[in-house]
Amino acid sequence: MSARPLLLGIPLALAMAAGATAQQFPVTLEHVYGSTTIESAPKRIVTWGWGNEDAVIALGTIPVGIPFQSYGGGEDGIQPWIEQALAGDDKPTVLANTGEPPFEQIAALQPDLIIAAFSGITQDQYTLFSGIAPTIAYSGDAWSATWQEVTAIVGAALGKPTEAAALIADTEQFLADEVAKYPEIPGTTFAGFNDFDGAIAVYAPLDARMRFLTGLGLVLAPSVEQLSPDDGKFIFSLSYEVFDTLTSDILITYYEEQAPLDELLTRSYVKAMPQVQKGALAALVGTENVAAVSPPSVLSLRWGFPQYIEVIAKAARATKAE
Repeated sequence: MSARPLLLGIPLALAMAAGATAQQFPVTLEHVYGSTTIESAPKRIVTWGWGNEDAVIALGTIPVGIPFQSYGGGEDGIQPWIEQALAGDDKPTVLANTGEPPFEQIAALQPDLIIAAFSGITQDQYTLFSGIAPTIAYSGDAWSATWQEVTAIVGAALGKPTEAAALIADTEQFLADEVAKYPEIPGTTFAGFNDFDGAIAVYAPLDARMRFLTGLGLVLAPSVEQLSPDDGKFIFSLSYEVFDTLTSDILITYYEEQAPLDELLTRSYVKAMPQVQKGALAALVGTENVAAVSPPSVLSLRWGFPQYIEVIAKAARATKAE
C-alpha cells in the first residue's frame, strides 16, 4: 500500500521514498531482544507502540495494521496527523483497543514485518510477535528512542535508509526554522511537571519529551538533574513542600483540558513558584496538541510543533523580560 505523495508539507521527493535508492535485502537490525533479519522489502507491515506507523507512512507506505491510539486518537483511534496524511487513501486496520497486543487479529492480517521500535514490549510479547512475522523491538531503554532514531530504524527496515536520512534532515530544518522565529528560546532552562496523585510529578532527563526539547536549544534545568533519582524511570515525585526546589527559567506542563489547568493555578504551592509569578509557565492544552509532542514523531511534528514552540517561547519571553 502506498501513501499519498505529499504528507503534511513533506517534500514530494522525500514522501514518495522511491525505490531508486533503496538498499539491498536482506537487512539485519539489532534491538533489545537480539537481532532480526528482513529477507525482502516488506509489503504488509503492522506497527505496535507509539509513532512507529507515523514513520512508515512518512516513508511512503501504509501499514496494514496500526494500534488504537486512545490518547489523541479520537473515537476511531487514529490521530489527526495520520488522518491528514492518509486523506483519500485506504486506511489501515486499527487494532482492537485491548491494552495488550491482539495477537490473533495481528496474525489474521498476515504481516511480513512488525515494527515496535518505540514501545515497551516484553520478551514474551516479542516471542509471540516473532511467531507471526519478523519483529523489530526497541533498542536501549523502553519508550526512550527519539523520533530521529525511530525514523532511521523504520527506514532501514523498509530498505529506505537514504530516504529516511533525508526526511530526518528536512524535518530538523523545519524545526530549526520554527525555533529561529523565537530568539529567546536558546539557553532557556526548563523543567517539565504535572500534579499527580498527591505530589508533583517531574519529567526525568530520560523522558523522550525532555530529550526532544534539549535538542531545540533549551537546557534541562540543573535542578532536574540533581533531584532525579538514577532509577531509569521517566518521572519522579516531589512533595508539594519542596516544589520550590525545582528551579528553572520556565516550567512546562501538559493538560488535556483548560479547566484542570485553571484549578492547578489556584493551588498555593503553584502560585508560590517564581516561574508562575513571572508568567513563565508554558502550558500546552488539548489532548491532540499534547499527544503530538508526547513524544513527537516525524509526522506529528508538522502538525503540532508550531503551536508548542510558540507556547514555550511566550514563557521564555516572560522570564527574560525582567
